[in-house]
Amino acid sequence: MRKIQLGVSNLTVPVIAVGCMRINRLSPLEAENFVHTALSLGANFFDHADIYGGGECEELFARAVDMRSSFRDKIILQSKCSIRNGYYDFSKEYILESVDGILKRLNTEYLDILLLHRPDTLMEPEETAEAISILKRTGKVRYFGVSNQNAMQIELLQKYCEER
Repeated sequence: MRKIQLGVSNLTVPVIAVGCMRINRLSPLEAENFVHTALSLGANFFDHADIYGGGECEELFARAVDMRSSFRDKIILQSKCSIRNGYYDFSKEYILESVDGILKRLNTEYLDILLLHRPDTLMEPEETAEAISILKRTGKVRYFGVSNQNAMQIELLQKYCEER
């Protein structure tokens, strides 16, 4: 499968990410087959979000595969956070809590990529940047990004973040 460099990062990913939003509709065996079929086709970039199935999709994914380092090193895990019971939340407390939950459900020590899923118009950019800094420093997340944001929202957040 063709690969590309992801944004300004040093990460190379397949041009197609495998979406896991509805994986919880599969049985454990079907989920295992789904993941291994994707891998056999060269698709090793898996996209999750804490809101997908209320976290159930991440749990099923982890149960469907062996997350030992020999397997974990072969895949790229991306997850998203910020959608929360009908509103969006870029607070430091929520982001840190969300990532801890994601890591536990995926049975891994780190995410390759964390995206802020939807714009939070009440965002305190310094607080959000602090959460990103903590996650990077502790090794819980290697790369960061945003989803569904316009250029001005990205520029505002970037102004306060050390990470690109």
